[in-house]
Amino acid sequence: MLIGELSRRTGVRTHQLRYYEAQGLLEPGRGTSGYREYPDDAVLTVAQIRRLLEAGLSTEEIGYLQPCVTGTAPDLEPCPELLDTLRARLRGLDEHIDTLTRTRQVLHDYIDATERRVAQESQA
Repeated sequence: MLIGELSRRTGVRTHQLRYYEAQGLLEPGRGTSGYREYPDDAVLTVAQIRRLLEAGLSTEEIGYLQPCVTGTAPDLEPCPELLDTLRARLRGLDEHIDTLTRTRQVLHDYIDATERRVAQESQA
């Protein structure tokens, strides 16, 4: 299938499909006219790429994991590299959430202190 059809079947824009190709995530063949020709299983590959991107993985990580990503997202075939990478990404997200939670509390403290100060000044 040509890139336009793959785009229609996956809902992914053609420029994104070209980007995936440039990152080594998709490998289309070339027809006699020089157009990109994708096999039918490219639809599954694109779905896997999209799902892993949604999980926060980079295209570099996805490229590394692609050999063991053979199932239908999110029910992927397990392999040690996949689990290690997903767990590391989850740890990173947990750390980021902790940082954001602390930052949020500091902002609340500043807002509360400022509101109290404004209320005191308006009563004086």
